[in-house]
Amino acid sequence: MAMKIRLARAGSKKRPFYRIVAADSRQPRDGRFLEKLGSYNPLLPKDSEERVKMDLDRVKHWLDQGAQPSDRVSRFLESAGLLEKKERANMQKAQPGKKAQERAAEKAEKAKAADEAANAPAEEAQAEASADEAAES
Repeated sequence: MAMKIRLARAGSKKRPFYRIVAADSRQPRDGRFLEKLGSYNPLLPKDSEERVKMDLDRVKHWLDQGAQPSDRVSRFLESAGLLEKKERANMQKAQPGKKAQERAAEKAEKAKAADEAANAPAEEAQAEASADEAAES
């Protein structure tokens, strides 16, 4: 039997509340589970102690039995110090696509060229002023 430690949704529409449960991986998300291990309330502030509650002894027990935590639950366990931090599958997800990166690079080049063009007359004026001062001396 493939065991998972995962979230099971509870709560009403647009008011999510999750139970952290140990369940058979073949059961539906909100279906039958073997044991409730804790709760997660995403509506609470991130620094609140009530946001994630877990019975760490029971979680350790299920991990020793071979249960695999889901991605979200593994993040909870990492923050609790039960698991070591692991590399995530899609670290590049937050970066924009290739075309957007190209457009941003072109925009940066245009801005740099415009900035240089704006600074060039000012630099010439400074050079002329310093040349005038040297001639007066």
